[in-house]
Amino acid sequence: MFSNHIQNGIETARLVWSQIPRSEEEELAEVGRNGNGGAESLDYEVIENYAYREEQAQRGKLYVWYYVMLKWFFSLLIGIGTALSAVFINLAVENFSGWKYAATFSIIQHSYFAGFLVYIIFNLGLVFSSVFIVTQFAPAAAGSGIPEIKGYLNGVDTPGILLFRTLIGKIFGSIGSVGGGLALGKEGPLVHTGACIASLIGQGGSTKYHLNPRWLQVFESDRDRRDLVTCGCAAGVAAAFRAPVGGVLFALEEVTSWWRSHLMWRVFFTSAVVAVVVRSAMGWCKSGKCGHFGSGGFIIWDISGGQEDYSFQEMLPMAIIGVIGGLLGALFNQLTLYMARWRRNYLHKKGNRVKVLDACILSLVTSVISFGLPLLRKCSPCPDSEANPDIECPRPPGTYGNFVNFYCSNDKQYNDLATIFFNTQDDAIRNLFSAKTFHEYSAKSLITFLVMFYSLTVVTFGSAVPAGQFVPGIMIGSTYGRLVGMFVVKFYRKLNVEEGTYALLGAASFLGGSMRMTVSLCVIMVEITNNLQLLPLIMLVLLISKAVGDVFNEGLYDEQARLRAIPLLESRPKQYMRNMTARDACKNQQVVYFSRVAKVADIVSVLRNNKHNGFPVVGHGRNQEPLVMGLILRSHLLVLLQSKIDFQNNPFPCDLRSIANRHHLSDFVKPISSKGLSIEKIHLGHDELEMYLDLTPFLNPSPYVVPEDMSLAKVYNLFRHLGLRHIFVVPQPSRVVGLITRKDLLLEENQDSATVELQSTSVRAPQVRRNIKQHVHSEHQPLLDNLLPVSK
Repeated sequence: MFSNHIQNGIETARLVWSQIPRSEEEELAEVGRNGNGGAESLDYEVIENYAYREEQAQRGKLYVWYYVMLKWFFSLLIGIGTALSAVFINLAVENFSGWKYAATFSIIQHSYFAGFLVYIIFNLGLVFSSVFIVTQFAPAAAGSGIPEIKGYLNGVDTPGILLFRTLIGKIFGSIGSVGGGLALGKEGPLVHTGACIASLIGQGGSTKYHLNPRWLQVFESDRDRRDLVTCGCAAGVAAAFRAPVGGVLFALEEVTSWWRSHLMWRVFFTSAVVAVVVRSAMGWCKSGKCGHFGSGGFIIWDISGGQEDYSFQEMLPMAIIGVIGGLLGALFNQLTLYMARWRRNYLHKKGNRVKVLDACILSLVTSVISFGLPLLRKCSPCPDSEANPDIECPRPPGTYGNFVNFYCSNDKQYNDLATIFFNTQDDAIRNLFSAKTFHEYSAKSLITFLVMFYSLTVVTFGSAVPAGQFVPGIMIGSTYGRLVGMFVVKFYRKLNVEEGTYALLGAASFLGGSMRMTVSLCVIMVEITNNLQLLPLIMLVLLISKAVGDVFNEGLYDEQARLRAIPLLESRPKQYMRNMTARDACKNQQVVYFSRVAKVADIVSVLRNNKHNGFPVVGHGRNQEPLVMGLILRSHLLVLLQSKIDFQNNPFPCDLRSIANRHHLSDFVKPISSKGLSIEKIHLGHDELEMYLDLTPFLNPSPYVVPEDMSLAKVYNLFRHLGLRHIFVVPQPSRVVGLITRKDLLLEENQDSATVELQSTSVRAPQVRRNIKQHVHSEHQPLLDNLLPVSK
């Protein structure tokens, strides 16, 4: 009996596993079969069709309050979920690393070769688990995920980036790749993790894995989900660095192309929740219940006891740090772009086995370098314990601290290069930032580590594991920053100079030169170091490094988004767009449109022969001139064809009141996985193809329209700032109905709208308006021949 249950469980597990795509190619092929191959635009515009207006009319003030409070409640859930994920990842990474270092240091007391083998096996096992999860379970979990999330908030939906499996793959894959010692970080994946949690909460859970309670399924538009994903991004940064204000500014500066004041409150609230949960977790871990977590753990490098003042003479070396950061950051972006392109175009196309082999080879190379290089360094005597009573030298193996005893003949010696390599990245940065540790590192050791870690980070970037670049960038920058600090200490002997202060400035400069962030990065660096006095210096090196880096290339995330073919709209239009008009941009396009009452067979034919996601709907006016009635989305047409309840036998407009109870607004919601209906899966009989469908109740009657002679730069700004997917281009001239000013938008709630005149009616005489009307009708060209959508 018991064996039968076990056998049934095994068969069920095999069935579930067989339904999971085995590779990224199969995942994308599945998406392509569903008619949504590649990236797709999101519908951030509110579709004000008949169903939407009917539902809005039925909602009272109580529902509005419920809707708003639910957004705040979801923000609370996003903060708690992201914080708990960060706690879990940090605990796992710290404990796996602690066990690894404790076992290695215990064995090397008897045999360095045996300890080397244990070290390699630990790292190889963790990295293999990470790459196996990504290749076999969650292909979209590879990389940092920030370029994809930035594209999503810019209006581009990359298939699979916000699925439940991606969330699981990101969490456990990050543990393996970071715990395995690769030159990668977990901060970028945490941003992706927060976005996944927010998306899953916003869509009501996961339908495929039967985690979809009805009470969560409230937000039914891409616009609402976008707001929640923004909260998730900020929560990810806040959880990664314990920097809640930095998380808000990161979402504002780096990933979003729009902003609203009331969204700021929810994002700030989410980040505050993350900070509270993370701090509570750290307090719980202080009792010793978290294993090797110790005093390491969550990133916060407190250097408040370091250098408190600086002189004008130090401005020059600090400016030099900014220049070095800009040059090395720009070089890093270019090299990682070449490496990722080579992997994407040649290596990873050979299948999952090559991806796994690539990651395992990287693990072996990293382990050999990190274990072998410290063997080549001579040990240094520990600082005098009487003069430095707060310093423990050497420190016990497997715990956080400076002064690691590795391959030393004397118990009172330490290996400065091993102090960097035989630590988690968080602890190594804390050591590099540490104050009152003069002459802890030699210049040779820092140069050796800088060259090797910089090279390892470049080579590792683009492998099939979850990978962030934030902490590796801090490692690189803090290394050459400490080198400059050592030079300043020797050159300015009378100044109170701390090497750790320059390590901090070096970290900020490299991140500014690579990622090109300014305000958010400045606040993050201040929050994670707990030293507000260094704010002006951080601002200085960030401005210099960003200016130098911008001379050579774009920021890291922008470069990677372009590599992944994510069509991001930049913050400013190109210069040539100022000399082009909207008509110039779309003059080579052929408009595909529908009549108000269209034949079902014609709709099916258009959907099969075109990949457009929006179609104009054209009717006729009193004089039979063609008029734009609105925009119908492809996804809405597929829903109508699938349901078949709106088919009619005659080609005449229907009564809107007759469809009041046929559809609900949720019927037209697109799944978050981008795998909605496809025309290939809809089967219609011959009689059904001969029927008609009135599109009036389902179209958007008020799409955004621009005149044909509007500059393309102006269209670009409108498109980006409003998060649009389609814009209609119509001919000039047009008939003037009125003119709205700021005063017309400032109406009191209890004011009678019927008594309010538009500004145009108060400045134009009736005779003038009649002349304009006659002029428009005399020169009006057929609209249908010139109706051109800017975007598909």
